[in-house]
Formats: sequence, C-alpha cells, structure tokens
Amino acid sequence: MNPVARIHQRITAAVPEWSLALLLRVGIAAPFFLSGRTKVEGFLTLSPSTHYLFAEEYHVPLLSPDAAAYVTTYAEHLLPILLVLGLMTRPAALGLLIMTIVIEVFVIPTGWPTHLLWAGPLAYLIARGPGAVSLDRLVKID
Repeated sequence: MNPVARIHQRITAAVPEWSLALLLRVGIAAPFFLSGRTKVEGFLTLSPSTHYLFAEEYHVPLLSPDAAAYVTTYAEHLLPILLVLGLMTRPAALGLLIMTIVIEVFVIPTGWPTHLLWAGPLAYLIARGPGAVSLDRLVKID
C-alpha cells in the first residue's frame, strides 16, 4: 500500500462515521432553525414582517402567501429539531432539501453558493442516514 493510501486509511479509521453524521445534522439544522426563529414572535406566532415578506417578496408556487408563511416557518422549526435528534432523519433532510430548492428557484436565485452548502449535508443525510448516534437507530427505523 502506498503512503498516501495509508494516511487515508488512518484518517478514515480515526474519524467514526457517526461523528460526521452528527456534525452534519447539527450543522445544517442551525441555519434553518435560526431562520425560523426570525419569522416568529414569542414561541410560534408569525410576525407581521413574515406575513409581509411572503405576501410581497417570497413568491412560493402552489401555496397562498399565508399558507407558505406558516408551512415554511413551522418546517424551519420542526425539521431541524428532528435532524438534531436523529429522528426521521431522511424525511426531515428531504424536506429541507426541497425547501432549499424552492428557495433557490423561486425566492433567491442568486443564493446558489449558500444553497449548495446546504444541499451537500442534506444529500449526505438522505443517502447515508443519521449515523449510529441517533434516535432512528435507537428505535430501529434506520
């Protein structure tokens, strides 16, 4: 085995898969959850500015501005929590990936560098799952 392959093998052995999955789950949950928090007052009451943004700025297809505001805000709260817990990880990551695509295509098309940074961890979690340190593994649904 060549020296580069040995280094690669040592690094791979030293970094367990569960730690990468946990890092990706928490890392990608943070921006979505924090975005959701900017849309509410108190616990989960949508702010007037959120209603305004969805009515005037964010044109989401197939949903009324009011419905889009509620669905988006609640998804930005629930799905990141599920990711951090590692519960229903693949569907939660898929939901956030779909949200990312909608944001890219219909809301902020120039945001593609950021959206690619979000898509990477989400695609990993959809493809590989939550890792061993997750509720999905504990209850044997992944």
